[in-house]
Amino acid sequence: MSYSLKHHFLVAMPTLIDSFFYHSVIYLCEHDDDGAMGLIINRPTRIMMRELLSHLQIANSAEWTNHTAVLFGGPVQKDQGMVLHDGGEKWKNTLKITDDIFLTTSSDILQSLGTEQGPPHSLVTLGYAAWEDGQLEEEIAENSWLTVPATHSLLFETPADERWQAAAKLLGVDIHLMSNTTGRA
Repeated sequence: MSYSLKHHFLVAMPTLIDSFFYHSVIYLCEHDDDGAMGLIINRPTRIMMRELLSHLQIANSAEWTNHTAVLFGGPVQKDQGMVLHDGGEKWKNTLKITDDIFLTTSSDILQSLGTEQGPPHSLVTLGYAAWEDGQLEEEIAENSWLTVPATHSLLFETPADERWQAAAKLLGVDIHLMSNTTGRA
């Protein structure tokens, strides 16, 4: 593999009509010779963090839990919770993605979210997206995705409903002006 798209956004092209990935932005947590894994970061569910924490019997009374939706992270293991954050490796089962972005899959982080003990920024998802070796590269070659290096501000500070357009703008592209047909020159 000559390059890795780890810590990049995949921005769905308007032609990608797949029900899971239509107008999606995926943050790639892993991309190597074995394939790729990422989280859709712009699909809020109807589940609020307060509901999820209550269901898991985790005490957290932070105001943040009342107005923060859990995101649909992708079609694989839709019951698997994942927390993308900038809080370091203080929790069990934490993968360092970059010097300041981490992925935690253990529930011990949930009690601290939205509090001073938790990470400054976080996204909680259920499920993830995954590709086998070569599959993502094939989809990119078929013009299903744009790729752009990820930014902390788009990941954590841009509202979910603005992330698709904002990610394309990182490339200087107005995604709404792109054609719904693709081709190769």
